[in-house]
Amino acid sequence: MDGILVVDKPAGPTSHDVVALVRRLSATKRVGHGGTLDPFAAGVLPLFLGRATRVAEYHLGDRKRYRATVCFGATSTTDDLEGELTPLDGRAPTREVVERALERFRGRITQTPPAYSAIKVGGRRAYALARAGQTVQLTPRDVEVHRLELVAWDAADADRPIAILEIECSAGTYVRSLARDLGAALGSGAYLGALTRTASGSFELDAATSLEVVRDAAAASPEALRSLLLPVDAGLEAFPVVEVAPDDVEALARGQLVTPPSPLAGDADARYRVVGPGGELLAIAAVRGERLAPDKVFVEPRARPRLDVTAVEAAELDPTVDIDPDPAAVDDA
Repeated sequence: MDGILVVDKPAGPTSHDVVALVRRLSATKRVGHGGTLDPFAAGVLPLFLGRATRVAEYHLGDRKRYRATVCFGATSTTDDLEGELTPLDGRAPTREVVERALERFRGRITQTPPAYSAIKVGGRRAYALARAGQTVQLTPRDVEVHRLELVAWDAADADRPIAILEIECSAGTYVRSLARDLGAALGSGAYLGALTRTASGSFELDAATSLEVVRDAAAASPEALRSLLLPVDAGLEAFPVVEVAPDDVEALARGQLVTPPSPLAGDADARYRVVGPGGELLAIAAVRGERLAPDKVFVEPRARPRLDVTAVEAAELDPTVDIDPDPAAVDDA
């Protein structure tokens, strides 16, 4: 089971719960995810199975897209609907006021992560400290909000209006903090009422697989479950493809540098998808001088021929025994 499974996570289970379920259903020990979703949040959760876990690090910086429900008129201890709510007195904002306020949250902004977050403080998770009644001081961080639009407005309760926001942001952005800070800027208070991740990099919600479909496929056969997986290099289209000669396949399998068929331009951060003559993904590699240095290798080296030790021992005892070894085996030995 080597590949990427894009799950449509429901609200309720943790990201770790989903990983554990897929690990059990696929009988695959190595399963990781591409960015935590809070339990109450739903949407795109890319899972990396088997050898695909080696490329997960290349997806951690992917942009994310969300649909967020922001509720005005109260604050929350967790900045979402699961915390203790405190209603605030004051005039509720109108749609026009909220739309004007969104401008200050576009582009490069600084935000403080929620106290109830998985960030470690002194070796402990912030949410564990907060639940224990301790004051949590988290360092503000710079994030980037590429798109922030108000797409729906519900003022059925005039004192507690609700806004639906579409957000595209950098990795590491806390939408809960965005809702909290928006409410603070308007003096009305606000918290996150619901959250759906609609995209993580190139993995989009419309193409995600529900857990029910994953369970049914696993119950049918390993092949049915495998058919739900995307290739290991899915979502890495920004990495150019380089095809190497057949003689270079074994060298890459052993982690050795190879010379590409034509010169490559790229700095130390540039990465390439290296494939063999048949299109099989061999490695993710970086440019080192005029050669490709594999970072991640996805093929196994061929087993080296071994000299028949029993025959050697027999020859030592009786010089008339003809071993007739394979010359390559002698060289390798």
